[in-house]
Amino acid sequence: MNCDKNDLLLYAVTDRHWLDGRRLIDVVRESLDGGVTMVQLREKTLEEGKFLEEAKELQTLCREHGVPFLVNDNVEIAREMNADGVHVGQSDMEAQDVRAILGPDKILGVSAQTVEQAVLAEKHGADYLGVGAVFPTGSKDDADDVSYETLKAICGAVSIPVVAIGGITQENVAKLAGSGICGVAVISAIYAAKNIQQASADLKAATEKMLHD
Repeated sequence: MNCDKNDLLLYAVTDRHWLDGRRLIDVVRESLDGGVTMVQLREKTLEEGKFLEEAKELQTLCREHGVPFLVNDNVEIAREMNADGVHVGQSDMEAQDVRAILGPDKILGVSAQTVEQAVLAEKHGADYLGVGAVFPTGSKDDADDVSYETLKAICGAVSIPVVAIGGITQENVAKLAGSGICGVAVISAIYAAKNIQQASADLKAATEKMLHD
C-alpha cells in the first residue's frame, strides 16, 4: 500500500467554484497551513495545458508541506508530471488499468458506493477508497447517498483505508464516529470558508475527536 492512513485524516479536494477571485494556489496554501493532510486537484473543465501547469505548481507546494498530491481522473497528466497519485470514480478508467499506467508505487484512490465496488477496487490495486456521499452535497452532481450502515459495512469488508466524502462539515462529522473510516474528504467545508486556514484547523480537530470517540 502506497499511502499512510494518517495522510487521509483531512483530505482536501479543490474546486475553483469557490475561488471568488482568489488564486487556487493561495487557497490551497491556506488549507495546508491549517493542517490538511492530502490534496486532490479536481478540474473537470480546464484545458490540458492549464491543468498541467496548475498541477505542477500545486505539487511543488504540497511537497514543501510534506503532503501527498493527487490528480482527479486525469491519469495521463498525473503520469506526465509525476504526481503522487490519482483518484478515479466508478465511471472513469478501471482501477487495474490505472494501476498498470501509474506503476506499483503511486497512490491510487477509488470512489465506491457499495461493498461490491469496494472489494473489487481493493482487488484491482486501490490504496484507499473514497466513500459517499455520506451527507447531502451540492459539490458533486453524480454523488449517490451512502448510508452510515453501508459506510460501516464497506470499512469492514476491505483492509485498505476508507475516507468518507460528501457534505461533511465541522458540525456533522461526529455522526461518522464508529464507522471505521480513517478520515474525511471535503471540498466546500474548507474552500468555501472565509478563513480557510481556520476552517481546516477546526475540521481537523473535530475529525480527530470523532475518530477517537
